[in-house]
Amino acid sequence: MNSTQQIPAWSSGDRSKLNTGTTTALVLFHLGALAAPFFFTWTNLAVALALYWVSMSWGIGMGYHRLHTHRGYKVPKPLEYFLAICATLALEGGPIYWVAAHRCHHQHSDTDHDPHTPRHGGFWAHMGWILFGESMHSSTALADKYAPDLGKDRFYRVLSAWHWVPLTVLGIAILLLGGVGMMLWAIPLRVVAGLHATWLVNSATHMWGGRRFRTTDDSRNLWWVALVSFGEGWHNNHHANPVSARHGVAWYEVDPTYWQIRLLEKLGIAKAVYAPSLAELEGQQQKDVASGLKAAA
Repeated sequence: MNSTQQIPAWSSGDRSKLNTGTTTALVLFHLGALAAPFFFTWTNLAVALALYWVSMSWGIGMGYHRLHTHRGYKVPKPLEYFLAICATLALEGGPIYWVAAHRCHHQHSDTDHDPHTPRHGGFWAHMGWILFGESMHSSTALADKYAPDLGKDRFYRVLSAWHWVPLTVLGIAILLLGGVGMMLWAIPLRVVAGLHATWLVNSATHMWGGRRFRTTDDSRNLWWVALVSFGEGWHNNHHANPVSARHGVAWYEVDPTYWQIRLLEKLGIAKAVYAPSLAELEGQQQKDVASGLKAAA
């Protein structure tokens, strides 16, 4: 199969199609986020921060990204499923389509077949690809091509179809137990903050920052994105070795998501953790450069 077969080119023509359902939901969540500060309490803030950690670090970082997409480590199936449920609390879609879109991004990074390259504009990379164009969360062709492993698992098929249920149940529970103010902090404000943190990885870390490794794309390391995304901002490191469960490879590169994976490994829960050191990565790049020069000679 041709590598671009069935995968749309994200040209300007695709941008005229507004995804009304997604746009309406995002507008409502942003309005809720704007209302939340009027209901500030320290308890509401604490609940929001706790859920931000669970959804973004456990769910998106440990789950959807480093485990489900790249298989940088292994955990027992019940924990793997739990991390996927945590990820649905971030309102970033079901596991099958999230994984498929991200694998597509890596195969076609910063080309016309990359769903969210800044070469099509910073706004497009940040959130335009969600609001306009082909819906990545309903592309059967994309899922079949890039996430067949998850598609074979009934749990992931059901969770992908009903990915909005865990967040809805959580929102209703918090509303009943904590009131409107806590719900606004724990759901819309927390979700909107998490969405923009993930979107900054797609946009900002392909536009600004340092490049430790030579890659064929525009990926960069950006410390402030790493801070709000639990280590996902060390994006050039990640693109240099996508399977690695460790994104912060230097001592000063904060990567809480990897620290938790490492803790699970120490406890005997996580297995086959692939986390090469900075020296190993730099050595491999030197070998790759030498091989390229030899081939070109």
